[in-house]
Amino acid sequence: MLGSKRQRINWSAPRSALCTLVAVVTLLGATPAVGYAAGPSSFADVIDSVQPKIVKIFGAGGIRGLEAYQSGFLISAEGHVLTVWSHVLDTDYITVTLNDGRKFQGELVGADPRFGIAILKVDADDVPHFSLDQAVELGTGDRVLAFCNLFRVATGDEPVSVLHGSVAIRAQLTARRGVFETPYDGPVYVLDAMTNNPGAAGGALTNRQGKLAGILGKELRNSLNNTWLNYAIPVQELTDSVDQILAGKTRPREPDESAKKPVEPWTLPLLGLRMVPDVLPKTPPFVDAVREGSPAHKAGLGPDDLILFINGRVASSCKTIADELSLVDRIDPIHLTVQRGQELLDVVLEPSE
Repeated sequence: MLGSKRQRINWSAPRSALCTLVAVVTLLGATPAVGYAAGPSSFADVIDSVQPKIVKIFGAGGIRGLEAYQSGFLISAEGHVLTVWSHVLDTDYITVTLNDGRKFQGELVGADPRFGIAILKVDADDVPHFSLDQAVELGTGDRVLAFCNLFRVATGDEPVSVLHGSVAIRAQLTARRGVFETPYDGPVYVLDAMTNNPGAAGGALTNRQGKLAGILGKELRNSLNNTWLNYAIPVQELTDSVDQILAGKTRPREPDESAKKPVEPWTLPLLGLRMVPDVLPKTPPFVDAVREGSPAHKAGLGPDDLILFINGRVASSCKTIADELSLVDRIDPIHLTVQRGQELLDVVLEPSE
């Protein structure tokens, strides 16, 4: 039954069986055809129109069973990819595979930990993409399609997986803080579709017509009953953050040997910070200790705080923090974004009087 590229589905089957069949057929690399309707609203045409906009992302992983892959989708003709911010991107070589099998090295443009998103750039032109300003909003009961590289089914030009389901409810994730460990506390679409699986994070949620509605979130497990949350963040919540990243406000600073540095710049010891040493080029910059009475101590920083941004720049390691400090005069304040547990804090380190 699944041997040919397109197959005809028995639309008289129960809805539950039909949803399962759509997912299974796509997982096996076939595209389901619609027997009763030949037009832009058919599943086959919708899936064919969306697949070229989805990418597979491969990077860091393997430690403690962490997967080294996730999903993403193109948001510009110039090759910008929206995905989730995760350990997969914590490497110097990120591979982005397009729908047609072409592989590119992805450059990290920027990230926003508040929403758990990141933007990559690949050297490709005139690629099919979603326009964020044309994204749709969904309501309870709306039927949806979820496109993602579920369980790494696709590695080259194979189509990514497609799940068919519906929106169970739109709710504030803040009501679940403490139950689900995540810094994001805004609205989400809770889905009646099994999207919370390895590789799905960063995939695209669309409506029945293939119009973008949200980005599939990272795996979240309920700490009370050990169940998983299948959810997506609405695109409307992300547009401002995406615009800021594309404008370079969260972009890692490019090395510039000719940049003029202050005579008396900030240093980590002057701030009163001792960091966990860099073991790898991108070792997460955790605070190891804070000197009492120092600017860091007065600002409330403490051991195990993770520095995410310094003066709006991504802090990928202790070295990047030290490099950024070398460009700031010690009479100027330092602005940090810090993750403490699952809470994000904005901290200002003021010069000592």
